[in-house]
Amino acid sequence: MTLVAAVQLEATLGDVSTNLTACERLANQAGRAGAQIIALPEFFTTGIGFDDSLKDAALPVDGEATALLSELARRHGALVGGSFLCRDPDGHVRNAYIAVDADGLVGRHDKDLPTMWENAFYVGGTDDGVFHRDGYDIGAAVCWELMRTGTVERLRSRVDVVMTGSGWWSVPAWPPRAVSDRWERSNADTARRAAASFAKYVGAPVLHAAHAGELTCAMPWLPMRYRGRFEGSTLITDARGEVLAERRPEEGQGVVLADIEIGRRAPALDPPRQFWLHPRGPVATAAWHYQRWHGRRWYRRHVMGA
Repeated sequence: MTLVAAVQLEATLGDVSTNLTACERLANQAGRAGAQIIALPEFFTTGIGFDDSLKDAALPVDGEATALLSELARRHGALVGGSFLCRDPDGHVRNAYIAVDADGLVGRHDKDLPTMWENAFYVGGTDDGVFHRDGYDIGAAVCWELMRTGTVERLRSRVDVVMTGSGWWSVPAWPPRAVSDRWERSNADTARRAAASFAKYVGAPVLHAAHAGELTCAMPWLPMRYRGRFEGSTLITDARGEVLAERRPEEGQGVVLADIEIGRRAPALDPPRQFWLHPRGPVATAAWHYQRWHGRRWYRRHVMGA
């Protein structure tokens, strides 16, 4: 059995230094407990929201974020991974999941499709997200990649453990509240279910690190502000999809630990013959389309300066 950890973070939007300090403290907690694999969330350097601060917050691949991952890996003799806004030599920004151990880089996965307002800050990647280390294979998947059949197809029966993270925001409490509250309950359930059930589709244990806390930011093309929260949950499952440890979003920052058996097994579920693994709901469906259109233009103008 292998002791592993996933970190739940309450990020300060766009404040790289503060967030790296928080991640170091939480990862140290996991490392001192003996965790041999430590997963940080998606956007662990910045958090995520539609905020101008993020357009200037991307780091080079060999910058502060990777330096922290490398230092944590050496300090604790662990495999450590998480994703951040990464400015590559070609000038583009990508949501890069970097995994390192005490010997250096293990692998990198660029999230394939930006989600909603994320389109304003980075472009997608095309790699398969499979890394090899010490005789086993690691799969990387980021946030709404856990929602898509294509992710299952690239990792299914190919990996022995999955490292993933998310920054999944809530449905705002818009009137009529009875309707938005119902949509939000479904959204929160999907956020948890997408992470917990992914192991059943892939056939490997899953470490899911998440954001928690409140979020306030602008809304693309709308005269109102977004006011909501991150859903969590940070959790660890076995290869059958049984949740071994969990930290719900209302519990705030912290670390979950569990012993897992690294190794693939026959997946318990077959993926559906459709693009999405789980229903998105009306708000998320609308935001997926209109914020993609807005975000791609915003990215060219404000991030690339075109």
